[in-house]
Amino acid sequence: MEIFECDVLIIGAGGAGLSSAIFAKEAGADVCVLTKEYPTRSQTCMAQGGINAAFSNVSEDSVDAHIANTLKSAHGQADEEAVRFMCSEAKEAVEWLDSIGVCFSRTQDGKIAQRRLGGASAPRACYAQDYTGLKILHTLYDKALALGIEMRAEKYLLELLKGKDGEIAAALILDIRSGKKELYKAKSIILATGGYSRIYDTNSTNSTASTADGIAAAARAGADLVDMEFVQFHPTSLKNSSILIGESARGEGGYLLNSKGERFCDELAPRDEVSRAINAEIEKGEEVFLDIRHLGERFIDENLPQERKLAKLYENIDPVYDLIPIKPAAHYTMGGVKVDNNSQTNIKGLFACGECANHRVHGANRLGGNALLEIVVFGKEAGKAAATYAKNNHLPSPHIKHSFYDSVAKCSNEIDFYQKQRELGELLYKNVGIVRTHEQMQEALCILEKMQEDLPKMGVLDSSEVYNTNMIEFLSFANMLEVAQKVIESALARESSCGAHYIKE
Repeated sequence: MEIFECDVLIIGAGGAGLSSAIFAKEAGADVCVLTKEYPTRSQTCMAQGGINAAFSNVSEDSVDAHIANTLKSAHGQADEEAVRFMCSEAKEAVEWLDSIGVCFSRTQDGKIAQRRLGGASAPRACYAQDYTGLKILHTLYDKALALGIEMRAEKYLLELLKGKDGEIAAALILDIRSGKKELYKAKSIILATGGYSRIYDTNSTNSTASTADGIAAAARAGADLVDMEFVQFHPTSLKNSSILIGESARGEGGYLLNSKGERFCDELAPRDEVSRAINAEIEKGEEVFLDIRHLGERFIDENLPQERKLAKLYENIDPVYDLIPIKPAAHYTMGGVKVDNNSQTNIKGLFACGECANHRVHGANRLGGNALLEIVVFGKEAGKAAATYAKNNHLPSPHIKHSFYDSVAKCSNEIDFYQKQRELGELLYKNVGIVRTHEQMQEALCILEKMQEDLPKMGVLDSSEVYNTNMIEFLSFANMLEVAQKVIESALARESSCGAHYIKE
């Protein structure tokens, strides 16, 4: 097994991972970034609406108003100190992104343009048309390359390994191209592996890579997970594909209509409220549509070009002339690996940032526009803290342990795990979705436990080593089962409704 060494190892190359890499490198650390796919394919590119900062470029706003909106949306489950820090750092974060080349849309007088998203008291989201996350991701990638940060793609995280004193020591990695295991020893490790909403399978706006590998590995290593029941369902995904139609469409004045052509809710209420309102219409037998026709073709092409393109590609309709059929879909996960104010987990030397981490800034319902803000603000903090930790500690020797990968060859193939993955997604969407009951969640847990029991009968058919995607998908499914169980158990433990965790009595 080939062994590599560095000061700071970052697993994940989305916005959070790249931000942390940049600041760790600038702090003098030897940095290596590993990614399951490729940096420019990371989930950050799906964030369309904008990044929050109280600039007052369009109308009066304040940091205090941003804090108040975030806390209200969080339903009492956020840490006010962490929220205050994030919102206070927002202006500097956006100015830094602007300085390194993010091409934000501009007002007529050259200021960064801002739009209002759901739950905000003012137009606060700084945007780049409806490609904000994509533009930020590409710019961060360019900056990381300019700094000479080493990045290695197609590396799959198997396990996080600890040293003799319980500190983080290494990551056991499967090289997807060769099928060989690799060991990456590091003084500190930053997890930036994204969220877990893909456990809902095709009922998620996320890419197929969002399979909670980092969260599952962290839990197996002994890291604490918190608030796993809080899964945000985005109100507007395309009905037939779950492709995201961003909040920018409603922020620019889009309407939600039912089959009768009636508007039935405040389109810019917090996401949990809008999703439940849409769900209620669907349960009544209504279809639900997003209507942006009144905005006009020129405005749509200038400000919402991606939404038009996606609607044409995946629904075969043109939103300049047609209603967009939509449904809510699992979009963002507020729960994750518990971290302190330095972005460190309960395992010494293991840090986390981005959607896989829980900095207690989103609580039970994330405010639109705060996800991109979080990855930059706390990516910066994680990178600096991990670099400082690495500077003050020696490279530990990892204790090599057995991983599930070592058992895969013994698994039979009596049951098709792809079918079980689809069943898991439908089960979670129905029983642990927008509206839940204790009975439904208990039923889901029993079915999930049977899936886990049958996992040894769900082996892979492809026995090759090189580019064995069948193997990667099986390992990912095993991680999703682990995390799905923690989601259901957390949901059952929280007996009353709170934000995205809404229990129907």
